[in-house]
Amino acid sequence: MEKNTLIEKAMEAKKNAYVPYSNFRVGAAVYTGNGKVYTGCNVENASYGAAICAERTAVVKAVSDGETALKAIAITSDSEDYTFPCGICRQVIAEFGNDETRVICSNKDGKYREYTLKDILPHAFTKKDLL
Repeated sequence: MEKNTLIEKAMEAKKNAYVPYSNFRVGAAVYTGNGKVYTGCNVENASYGAAICAERTAVVKAVSDGETALKAIAITSDSEDYTFPCGICRQVIAEFGNDETRVICSNKDGKYREYTLKDILPHAFTKKDLL
């Protein structure tokens, strides 16, 4: 999957963000092992703890469709800075990705930096730690 295409899909998903409290729109697009793309946006709630990030929305959509191998994820927002996944999202990405899963962090203009999951979450706690 072309990086720019994945970023464009994340930017499109961002348009659906429900952010009446923070006004911080985020979009994400996940590329799976089977070549499918799933998108998500952040959805806030008056009970802040009930909110969900764009990254987890996209991952949950993929998993609920039977996709459990993540090859890449692109994240974007309206920020001039690059948008990185929060800690909880990094952990969720680690559950379905691997050390080499690509994490593409974009800004509002589509400029990006690319990392591996291992770069942004070294020493991840995964199912292998439970054995």
